[in-house]
Amino acid sequence: MAFVSLYLGLGSNQGNRLQNLTRALDLLDKGLGCHYTSLSRIIETKAWGFKGDKFLNACVLYRIFRKGTPEEQGMEILRLCKEIERSLGRDDEVETDADGKRVYHNRTIDIDILFYGNEHIDIEGLTVPHPLIGERDFVKIPLAEIAKPSLRTAFPELFA
Repeated sequence: MAFVSLYLGLGSNQGNRLQNLTRALDLLDKGLGCHYTSLSRIIETKAWGFKGDKFLNACVLYRIFRKGTPEEQGMEILRLCKEIERSLGRDDEVETDADGKRVYHNRTIDIDILFYGNEHIDIEGLTVPHPLIGERDFVKIPLAEIAKPSLRTAFPELFA
C-alpha cells in the first residue's frame, strides 16, 4: 500500500476557537479514516488580510492511503475540508474585490490543504502546495514544527 503525507493548516477566530480546532481534527480523523500523525503547537496570531479577531492556528500531518491521482484525491480532500467547515458554522463564500483579490473574513474554522506529498496540483479550485504559505507566518511557524525532512528537501524555499 502506498501512503502519502497530507499537511493541513487550521485556523479559527470566532466562537470557542480551541473547541473549533479540536472538533475539526476529530472530523478530519473520521473523514480521512485515520488519526493524525503529528500536530503542531496551537499559536495565536493576528488576522491576516483583514481586520478581525485573533486566530488560533495549527498545522497537522496525516499519513493517508493514496487513492487515484493526486488531483482526484486532492479534490476529495478539499470537499471533505469544505464539508467540515460548513458543519462547524462557516458559511462564507469566496469573495473577491474589484481587482480580483480575495476578500477575507472572520471564520469559525478554516482548513487549508498545504501539501499533498511532494506533488504539485494546479487545477481549477485547488493549488497545492498552497500558494500563500511563504507569506503566512501563521502557517510557516507551526508547519516548521511538524515538517518531515523529505518535505523540507522538496520545498526548501518555504523553509529558509
